[in-house]
Amino acid sequence: MKAKEALFWSIAFPGFGQFLNGKYVKGIVLLLLELLVNIMANFNLVIISSFHGDIHKAVSEANLQWLMFYPCIYFFAMWDAYKDAGGGKEPYSFLPFAITAYFVTLGIIFSAKIKLFGVLLGPLWLPMLGAIPGIVVGLALKKVIIKRSA
Repeated sequence: MKAKEALFWSIAFPGFGQFLNGKYVKGIVLLLLELLVNIMANFNLVIISSFHGDIHKAVSEANLQWLMFYPCIYFFAMWDAYKDAGGGKEPYSFLPFAITAYFVTLGIIFSAKIKLFGVLLGPLWLPMLGAIPGIVVGLALKKVIIKRSA
C-alpha cells in the first residue's frame, strides 16, 4: 500500500511522494523543477483555458519548449516515489513510466496541429490522451522484454 500511496501523492504533485518516503532533498528538487517548468511554460494558464474550452487561447499561451520538460519530470517523480516506497520490484518496471512520458511529450509537440474528430485538443488534452497508449505500449514492451529474457 505504501508504494501506491507514494505514487498517488506524486500524481498529485511531483515531489510529494518523495516527501512521504523521507527523501526530502529529492522531493524539494522535483518540486522546484516542477514549479520552474510550470511557470516558464505558462502551464496553469493553459490548464485554465483548456478547462474553459478555449483551446486556441491555450495553444497561444503555452510555451511548448518549456512544457516539453513537464512529462519527464512528472513521470520520473511518479516512478521514483513508487520505487523508493518498495514498488516496481520486477524487471523493467520503469518502462510504462518512461514510455508514457515519451507519448505525452509527443502529444505536446503535436498539440497545436492534431485534431481528433475535427476537434483541436491542444496542449493539455492531447498530451493527457497520449498517456493511454503510453501505458499500454510500456506494459506490452515490458512483457515482451521479460519474456525474451527468460
